Amino acid sequence: MKKVLLFALVVLSTGFCVKGQKKPLYKDPAAPVESRINDLISRMTLEEKVGQISVLLGWEMYDKQGEKVGVSAQFKQALKEQQTGMLWATLRADPWTKKTLKTGLNPVLAAKATNALQKYAVENTRLGIPLLLAEECPHGHMAIGTTVFPTSIGQSSTWNPALIERMASAIASEARSQGAHIGYGPVLDLAREPRWSRVEETYGEDPVLNGAMGIAMVKGFQGGSLKSGKNVVSTLKHFAAYGVPEGGHNGGSISVGLRELHQSYLPPFKDAVKAGALSVMTAYNSIDGIPCSSNPVLLKDILRRDWGFNGFVVSDLGSISGLLTNHQVAANAEDAATLAINAGVDADLSGYGYGKALIEAVKAGKVSSAVLDTAVARVLRIKFSMGLFENPYVDPVKAGKEVRNKDNIQLARRVAQESLVLLKNVNNVLPLKKTLKSIAVIGPNADNIYNQLGDYTAPQAEEAVVTVLEGIRMKVESTTSVDYVKGCAIRDTSADEIERAVDAAKNADVAVVVLGGSSARDFKTEYQSTGAATAKASDVAVSDMESGEGFDRASLDLMGKQLELLKEVVKTGTPVVVVLIKGRPLNLNWISEHVPVIVDAWYPGQEGGNAIADVLFGDYNPAGRLPVSVPRSVGQLPVYYNQKKPVPHDYVEVKSSPLYCFGYGLSYSKFEYSDLSISKADDSNAPLITVQFKIKNISSIPGDEVAQLYVRDNVSSTVSPVKQLKKFERIHLRPAEQKTVKFQLKDSELMLLNAEMKWLLEPGSFTVMAGASSEDIRINGKLTVEN
Repeated sequence: MKKVLLFALVVLSTGFCVKGQKKPLYKDPAAPVESRINDLISRMTLEEKVGQISVLLGWEMYDKQGEKVGVSAQFKQALKEQQTGMLWATLRADPWTKKTLKTGLNPVLAAKATNALQKYAVENTRLGIPLLLAEECPHGHMAIGTTVFPTSIGQSSTWNPALIERMASAIASEARSQGAHIGYGPVLDLAREPRWSRVEETYGEDPVLNGAMGIAMVKGFQGGSLKSGKNVVSTLKHFAAYGVPEGGHNGGSISVGLRELHQSYLPPFKDAVKAGALSVMTAYNSIDGIPCSSNPVLLKDILRRDWGFNGFVVSDLGSISGLLTNHQVAANAEDAATLAINAGVDADLSGYGYGKALIEAVKAGKVSSAVLDTAVARVLRIKFSMGLFENPYVDPVKAGKEVRNKDNIQLARRVAQESLVLLKNVNNVLPLKKTLKSIAVIGPNADNIYNQLGDYTAPQAEEAVVTVLEGIRMKVESTTSVDYVKGCAIRDTSADEIERAVDAAKNADVAVVVLGGSSARDFKTEYQSTGAATAKASDVAVSDMESGEGFDRASLDLMGKQLELLKEVVKTGTPVVVVLIKGRPLNLNWISEHVPVIVDAWYPGQEGGNAIADVLFGDYNPAGRLPVSVPRSVGQLPVYYNQKKPVPHDYVEVKSSPLYCFGYGLSYSKFEYSDLSISKADDSNAPLITVQFKIKNISSIPGDEVAQLYVRDNVSSTVSPVKQLKKFERIHLRPAEQKTVKFQLKDSELMLLNAEMKWLLEPGSFTVMAGASSEDIRINGKLTVEN
């Protein structure tokens, strides 16, 4: 009798169906999502709940044998012991994960692997809950065989949110077709510290530009419906103010006042949340002594109460454990888990921040059942909203056809073209003629596929990436002799080919010298448990890597013998074109003074070589603009354009202004601004200001201009920036064509935080400025706001 009763209790508690019994409510697709969530949570044990919010590292969860793929013993053990409901980076391949082109998964096998994981999870757990799979997607899905776009700093250099939204849609489609549900990105940290290793992952130094790019990425990732089979949840990184660490040390403390936090660092996140972002990742740093992964003001008051966020918050990798080991605000793992979940961190990216520690915290009464259930519900809501309980599987054949298709490759080239910033072009050396007899292509980044792609990039088949050398050769293969010499490495000074490079330059009509940096990881580099590189050189050879997560710099000088190489090439008297491929602003003082042409390509992605060649030979007219200021010296940092008043004064050694300012970039076309007008709507309760002006192409070459609108609050009750970007638009103009650009400003866009920390539109005078960069103001006018 006891055995019968026990069986009946098990049937009722698990929801298993017997003949004539209705299926559990949570499995009914016709039922409201909230009802399904509540029903499922009511059936779950403490261990199952904690498992749902524990995100394990996924790349060891599949087993590949030739062309067959299935679940691994590690996954079976993790599911049995931890009841995990989420995996991260299952399809990731790079030196840290030790997944190569041979041991990793192509798109077809990736889809088969995620299907196998889902099938095992659904069929071998008590409640049959499908997995939620998160992947890195900042400039392409970080998996083998996907399309690699320019890194984020290049994306923002396009100043074209519509294009970036298209790119994000392509990335989402590629990731979703392989079984992913969450795309980590965009990174919305303001990059105001160029020594910091992750500048390449950001959209630059300005909150308005960051916000526009963040909105574009969220819309592109999430689309109109998560059930589309083409979209993924967007995870905003890193909340908050992660990009300005003291000394440039990745993950270090920041010194940002509360007013500046709200006026500059939080608005891009707010914009993306208002655009519908459904996930947010905490940052490693602390703000005013409170780690971001245990900060209830950030995660509860601001994110949820003030902004209305209803998605889920996930920790950065290991950041919950970091409360114990790094910040030392917790005495043990149990206290760290308690601090995090009570502050509003719903999911643990690591699997060891919560897990047993959180279970013990709940049992000890440190964490209430209501807090735990709320976190679990936020994660389950995504699974139900994506329809995973009805169909957690994807079509491997479709993945094979859609990932890195021709349209996406062409889109990668377009984004790269629009991202290129022409910094200097004396005497119109560019565009080059395709009838040149000889070109010397020189430099460590001229023919290195990985140095061109940036961090968070999977291994690549060589034929998938077009280098600068290859792009040039394809342009002039039938007319011009192209001689290539590497010259030197990025960092290694043990050997060089400078003499050979000089000989090549002497015998050429023009020398294209491709310099910069690298975020290319290799198997020689040592890595931390978070995946950040240690920056320790190998005993065998010095890695090129001088940027990318963990590679913070003390200076911004070109490393190795690069500047020596360039100086020797310049001495030949051959016209020199410098192309920069890098992840952060570098010291360009000597180059700017002595070289007639400079093209900044950042990390331009797999089609970078084609895009650069398009610009060099005039098949594409460059119009990229800098999203970050280029300093003259690390000694003048910070040098971002919208610093607080008063205007900085010059140093003894150098000017206070940057070498190249925010918003700067040249074109083969010339543009004229005129007829500025400023008008206000009649409704004084909600003033709407319209600013319009005309731009005319006064050259014989069609091209794009990036119109930028800046505002200065002339007298404010709290100190305000010397100027602040408010609006921008990239427009195309044919020769002699003129267009009217119209921008509208809401009252909220002119507000400040007053002494009482309240947002207020103060009456008074504003200067409105329009131009081609933050320093190249072409027209300006006055705006008066009445009481």
